[in-house]
Amino acid sequence: MPLDSSKPKFDKSKLPSRHVTEGPERAPHRSYYYAMGMTEQEIHQPLVGVATCWNEAAPCNISLSRQAQAVKVGVKAGGGSPREFTTITVTDGIAMGHQGMKSSLASRDVIADSVELTMRGHCYDALVGLAGCDKSLPGMMMAMVRLNVPSVFMYGGTILPGKFKGKDVTVVDVFEGVGQHSAGKMSDAELHELECVACPSAGSCGGQYTANTMACVSEALGLALPNSAGAPAPYESRDEYAAASGRAVMELLARNIRPRDIVTRKALENAAVVVAASGGSTNAGLHLPAIAHECGIKFDLDDVCKIFKKTPYLADLKPGGRYVALDMHRVGGVSVLLKVLLDGGYLHGDCMTVTGKTLAENLKDVKFPADQDVIRPLSNPLSKTGGVVGLKGSLAPQGAIVKVAGMKNQVFRGPARCFDSEEKAFEAVSKKKYKEGEVLVIRYEGPRGGPGMREMLSTTAALYGQGMGDKVALITDGRFSGATRGFCIGHVGPEAAVGGPIALVKNGDIISIDAVKGKIELEVSKAELKRRAKKWKPRKTDYNSGALWKYAQLVGDAHKGAVTHPGGKAETHEYADI
Repeated sequence: MPLDSSKPKFDKSKLPSRHVTEGPERAPHRSYYYAMGMTEQEIHQPLVGVATCWNEAAPCNISLSRQAQAVKVGVKAGGGSPREFTTITVTDGIAMGHQGMKSSLASRDVIADSVELTMRGHCYDALVGLAGCDKSLPGMMMAMVRLNVPSVFMYGGTILPGKFKGKDVTVVDVFEGVGQHSAGKMSDAELHELECVACPSAGSCGGQYTANTMACVSEALGLALPNSAGAPAPYESRDEYAAASGRAVMELLARNIRPRDIVTRKALENAAVVVAASGGSTNAGLHLPAIAHECGIKFDLDDVCKIFKKTPYLADLKPGGRYVALDMHRVGGVSVLLKVLLDGGYLHGDCMTVTGKTLAENLKDVKFPADQDVIRPLSNPLSKTGGVVGLKGSLAPQGAIVKVAGMKNQVFRGPARCFDSEEKAFEAVSKKKYKEGEVLVIRYEGPRGGPGMREMLSTTAALYGQGMGDKVALITDGRFSGATRGFCIGHVGPEAAVGGPIALVKNGDIISIDAVKGKIELEVSKAELKRRAKKWKPRKTDYNSGALWKYAQLVGDAHKGAVTHPGGKAETHEYADI
């Protein structure tokens, strides 16, 4: 990306860092910077936060520290002083299938909060944020639009695919392997071989799961440099994009282009289009409203699903399709998908991006590669509507969401079998204590009821491994992993913990689902539901202190993004203007 390589002059009297570096009264503050080896010149340059989610929890995050060093080189080249700091991540692949998963969604807001507090406390002037795992991507983007200082987002990169019996595999194949093993279709030795080869490098899960979905979103929103989302984590080209991101943030600071100039209603619509066209994760239905909320823009699940419904499904990516993120990178990456959608009139090309140019200007020279079938042309889509669909009806008055990418049958009707936790459902599935044609209902797993709105990949993958993925439906007020496939409906609202209809379902009640018409109905009379509601009582969780208790007190409905504070509409000032 061409950038002005000259070092612009910055007026510190108008930047937040003046509060810690300028004037005689800031001598104590400057002494701390001298203690860290900074020169006088560096102290008086703009201070740029370089935030990463680096840790040793999982391969998603392990390469972020390396990439941060390259960002710092770019910031210095642009006339800034980079100040690196880290925040937490909870890695879903390791948190999955047990109580640890309750921490996952809550971590998104802790990430945003902790980046905000670090930036505020030290009065940094700009931000480059690097993230690798599912919740860290939206968490970092939420912090950027909340603070509204010039910012660039960068994805840490996808993992390389593993090889098992001559086929590309990802961690999802291991989760499904557990189901195959329980069904007697995979031996101990085969499962062990699979787990040893499925994840051969650093990087985030390889299909169009939540991390890669939100990486595509970062480019569609305009918060990331074009093509920065595509290269796998081990590729050295990631370091080049990191350095370019550092230089880009200094250009944005010089021109006073801020995240809320970029993340507009139109940009959010562009992001939703890309989620649908790529068969992306249902979790985007939570994260896009949450990002919008930080800007004070109303963009809830209904708005997201309206766009999903009118967007063609073009990218043949796992879990519903055949290819992994590396394959899309090899044919030109997110830019190719964006170009197809822009030329077809599905995107707003006039949206500003972190290049200082519009989306259309960024895509001007992108060509559609004809000799590939990873990304389809508009004349031959995988389906005419998006790979993710919204549902509404008597079981979900606030709405629900399902990933239909790769599904042949989008209509289901059957008797309910209810479970009041994921553990009970997984135990029943493991022991095959369910019947073909049933609708499995997992409840009290919503944002408040979990607390934490767990993902259910272990259960859904086990069903698929047993060969039952398309023979039962699964409904929850919790979430599904971006890696989930099959008739699995999440985000049912209102959730059970507040007495939503899902709390009133009984075993044997008939539930009908029509993903074509966007309907989800509980075939029980209103009078009967009123009788059940009178007898219903709220349940207590086991989390009555600590972070998850606090989260349960603050979190709102999934329909609006499961947010934990009033958002941009309530602001009386912005941090960037202090």
